[in-house]
Order: sequence, then structure tokens, then C-alpha cells
Amino acid sequence: MVLLLSFCGLGAVINLDALKTYVSFSTKKSLTCKRNKIVASNQGIKATASASAVVATEPLTKEDLITYFASGCKPKEMWRIGTEHEKIGFEVNTLRPMKYEQITALLNGISERFDWDKVMEDGRIIGLQQGMQNISLESGGQLELSGAPVETLHQTCEELHSHLYQVKTVAKELGIGFLGIGYEPKYSLEDATIVPKKRFEFLIDHLARVGPSGPDMSSRTCTVQVNLDYSSETDMIRKFRASLALQPISTALFANSPFSHGKPNGFLSMRSHLWIDSDKNRTGMIPFVFDDSFGFERYVEYALDIPMCFLYRNKRHINCRGMTFRDFLSGKFSHLSNEQPTISDWEVHIGTIWPEVRLKRCMEMRGADGGPLKMLCALPAFWVGLLYDEESLQTILDMISDWTTEEREMLRTQVPITGLKTMFRDRPLKDVAEIFIKLATDGLERRGYRETGFLEPLAEVVRTGVTPAEKLLELYNGDWGQSIDPLFQELHY
Repeated sequence: MVLLLSFCGLGAVINLDALKTYVSFSTKKSLTCKRNKIVASNQGIKATASASAVVATEPLTKEDLITYFASGCKPKEMWRIGTEHEKIGFEVNTLRPMKYEQITALLNGISERFDWDKVMEDGRIIGLQQGMQNISLESGGQLELSGAPVETLHQTCEELHSHLYQVKTVAKELGIGFLGIGYEPKYSLEDATIVPKKRFEFLIDHLARVGPSGPDMSSRTCTVQVNLDYSSETDMIRKFRASLALQPISTALFANSPFSHGKPNGFLSMRSHLWIDSDKNRTGMIPFVFDDSFGFERYVEYALDIPMCFLYRNKRHINCRGMTFRDFLSGKFSHLSNEQPTISDWEVHIGTIWPEVRLKRCMEMRGADGGPLKMLCALPAFWVGLLYDEESLQTILDMISDWTTEEREMLRTQVPITGLKTMFRDRPLKDVAEIFIKLATDGLERRGYRETGFLEPLAEVVRTGVTPAEKLLELYNGDWGQSIDPLFQELHY
């Protein structure tokens, strides 16, 4: 789950011209993106709902929204890797969820000891920033690291090591710890920490109205995600199709949320299952990605018709009352007739859309549960090996070319329950996953950075056919004597 917005790719930082210019592209699926127009935007930083909107000098148009995505195009030598992960905090002595006061003390402690800048809202600390790294909070107090865009998997894993060291150093003194898991395993939604951030009030209210699992999903789930770059509209289309088709396989490999309320919940990935009923308009497998018409413009059309959650103006949030971005663009709604849409508004809006793969000025892989450090490093390794290598990417596209919409939807809904044992075309998904692990390994080999070792945890999963969730269930029914409490030691970072 990523309810916050995030920067995408170091190219957005190195290519400073891209921060000041729009790009345009041919209506054909061209391989280049040509810059040609000035843009007013907060690009290149972690964009949040609290970022100040930039006043555009000209009325915003649909073409501007299309060229916003095209501005993410970067040459291959500028492709980078950005890893994000969330984790659930708990009191070590009681195993209960952290209190907000403990979260505040943790953030202050990390800031003072390790030289992070504080991010404040209404006089309260709500996050930290250090260079291109950001530490933020989800609505239930989950602690998230949005890592800097880096060149190699070694660098992103070193960043994760450093972050967890800093968090553990301060957390230990406060009597709190963090779990590498996809879902709060013991306590109910009523026990969850409430983070007093205004935008969460709007998001949770919206989710409560559109689906039964929305508030639970936002307050009690954790994910690991990787953000990757594209070189052109054509490259984006190819990567989007490949990664969207394979997202259920990622969900199976990383399934790590089998407990609720202190006992098995019947799922291997409760986190993934909850997304299905959260908000069907803005989640899921978005099948139009596989249509011939798909491209930047088609994604814009999709996002334009999704209701906005809020606007941010003059340090306050404004209720959009179900208005779509298309309505906002046309000036249709009278209660916001004095507000002019900006690219900053568009950035906020597309960050409140949560399909299994999300397009910004990069592509976000969103299908995996949070887990132990070795799995946090394995997730970017899996996708970099598959999507940043042309040979592996083309092989995937060839393999999935005849997968149907019904088959992809079946995998999306069934995998959270049966994982790698899900049957796909008369064989278990384990056998299919094994093929893609081999393709990822080959892709990393050809990169030449000696990165294949990061895939070893996934290689073990496909060798044994046992997901992380199933290992936890074996322990629960065996050594743990059907008690959930030992899990807090087993998965404590």
C-alpha cells in the first residue's frame, strides 16, 4: 500500500531540464520523447498532498497531462532503481501497536542522531527527509522508507541496511520494534494507531464509502515496491504489459500475510486480497493496458474519470465531493470554480490511484507483501532482471501474448489464497514462476553488476514451492503451538 506520493527515478533529478519542460511525442508509438513546452510543477522531489500547488501561467489541458507522463522518458543510461517499503511497529513488551507519541519520539530521535530534516504539519512531525530519501507514515502508523533512486541493487540494499540500522538503534531505546510482514497479525482495526494527518481523514473517509476493506487496507497493510524508469512511450507500454501480467506471480512469491486477529485468516496474502474490495475504480489489473490503444493518453483518460480525494490550497485540504479530474479540468463544479487545476494537483491525484502497476513519471510495481530484509532486496532484483534487460523483457512479452483477461483476473483473485499452488493452464504457478526467476537471473547477469545473489531467496521459494506465508503457518501449527506471539520475534527487524 502506498497512499503517499513518491518521486520516480534518478533521471528525474539528473535531467534537470525535465523539471522545467514538457515533452511531446508522436501519435505513433515513437521511441523518443521531444521536449517543447514550459511546465509549472513540483517535480524531482517527493510530491505529497502538502506540497504547495504551483500556479500555471496557462489553463491546464489534457495534452499537458499526457506530456507530463512523457516527461518521465529517460535514456537507458539514466535508468535507476527506487525501492520503498513499509513496516508495522509494536511495543516490544506488550506486542501492542505503537502509540502515536512513540512514533513522534522515533522520528525525532532518528532526525537528531542521524541528521535527517524534519517534515512538519500543523506543528507535528510527520516524516523525515535526507537528500533523496524520505521517511513517512501511513495512516495506521506504518513507517515507510522511500529510497533514493540508485544505479545498482547493491546500492538499494545498502540503503535498506542503513535505514533499518538507524530505525532499530532508536526504536530499541524506546521499547518498540518493527515487523517485516504484509498485514497486522494480532490486533484489530480499532487498535490501530491513528496518524493525525489531514489527507488521511479524506482518504479513509473515501475508502470507507467505496469498499468494505478500504480502512483496513490503509491502516494495517505493508508492502515493498520498486519504481523503475522507461525510455519512451513504447518502452513504457511493453514494461507495463509485462509487469502487470506478472504481478500475481510477484504476489505469490512474496506472500507474507496469513494471520489476522492472532490466527490464520485463510489467505497467504491478506494484504493483496484486501485491495480487491478497496475501490474497484482505482485498483486492480486495468485490462485496457493490453489493448492496442494503450499509451500515455489512454492512461490519462483512465485517471481523468476517477474521483479526486482532495485538493490542497493555502495549507488546507478541500473536499472534492466526488468530482473527477475531468470535471475539475472543465470547471464543471461550482464549489471549486475559483480554483485552477495545476500539474501539482495532477501529481496528487494520480498518487491516489492504486492499480497493481502504477504509472507516474516512472512505473511502480505494487503487488508484493512486506517482509524480511532479504525479501526487500529480492523484490527490486526480480523486476530489474526482468524489465531492464531487453532479452528477458521480450521473452516475457512473447510468453504472455496469449494470456487472456480472464486468466489474468483469475490469477489476481486466486493467488492471495493459494499462492504458487494456483493452477494455471494445467500446471501449478510454481512452474511458471520458476521460468521467470530464471529470466530475471539471466537479465541481471547481462547487467554485469554481480547482482544475481539478491534473487536467492526467491530461487528457494520456487525450489520448495513454499511461500513465506506458508513457512509462518508451519511454525504456527508446529513450534509455536498455535500462538501468534512468537511471530513478533521471528519477523522483528
